[in-house]
Amino acid sequence: MKVRAAQATTIVLFALVMGVFWGTWFSLSRTMSQLSPDTFLAVGHQMIRNLGGPMAILLPLSLLSGLVTLVLLRQGRHRVAFWWLLAGFLLMVAALVITLAVEVPIDNQIQTWTATTLPGDWRSTQTRWELFHTIRTFASIAALVAATISATVMGRPDPSPGNQVGARRGHPRSSPDRSTTR
Repeated sequence: MKVRAAQATTIVLFALVMGVFWGTWFSLSRTMSQLSPDTFLAVGHQMIRNLGGPMAILLPLSLLSGLVTLVLLRQGRHRVAFWWLLAGFLLMVAALVITLAVEVPIDNQIQTWTATTLPGDWRSTQTRWELFHTIRTFASIAALVAATISATVMGRPDPSPGNQVGARRGHPRSSPDRSTTR
C-alpha cells in the first residue's frame, strides 16, 4: 500500500511539473518570438514572477517523491516498475538541470531588462530559452509517461526463494507444489 501511495504521489507531482512546462510551451512560449519587445518584457516578467517560486518548490518535491518511490520499489523487488520509474526520474532530473543551468540564468537576465535596456540580441536569447524550454517540456512529458507505465506494470513482487509475499497472495510459483495435493 505504501508503494502505491508513493507512486500516485509521484505521478501527481510529475504531472503538475509537466503541466506547467506544457502549458507555457503550448499556450505562449511558441509564439513569444512574434511579440513586440514591450509585450515580450511584460509577459516574460510576469511569467517569471508567477512561476519562479512555485516551481522552486514543486520540481524538487517531485524528485524527492520519485526518489522515495524508487527506494520502495527497489525494496519490494518490483524490477520492471523500478526501471520505468528510474527512467522517468532521470528525465525529470534532466528537466531540473536544464532549468537551473540554462533557463533560470536567462530568466535572471530578462528580469533586469527594460524597454530602454533591452539588448540588441534579445531575440537570440529568447530563442535559446525557447529551445531549452521545449527540450525540458518533452523530457517532463516522457518522465510522466514513464512514471505512469511504472505504476501500470507493477504486479506482484518477484517470486523468489524466501519471498513469502507471493505465497501469501497465492502466487502459484511461490506456493507449495500442487501436483501432490490432487
